[in-house]
Amino acid sequence: MLPHNEQHARRVLAEYTEHDNSGRPHRALRLRAPADDPDVIPLPAQRIQRHDVLSGLVHEYRDTP
Repeated sequence: MLPHNEQHARRVLAEYTEHDNSGRPHRALRLRAPADDPDVIPLPAQRIQRHDVLSGLVHEYRDTP
């Protein structure tokens, strides 16, 4: 991804930082995301929604209420 200007670069970096710190699995955490709940209960597939990050370059999956 090539940023168009400084504002775009800052927005992309902020969004990636949020994803890296909360949504992306980390090996040091046994492939869990830092924001994961340790008592995860498997969910039916129909309750899971994909959310695009960085204009669809990265995907995160979340439970729908």
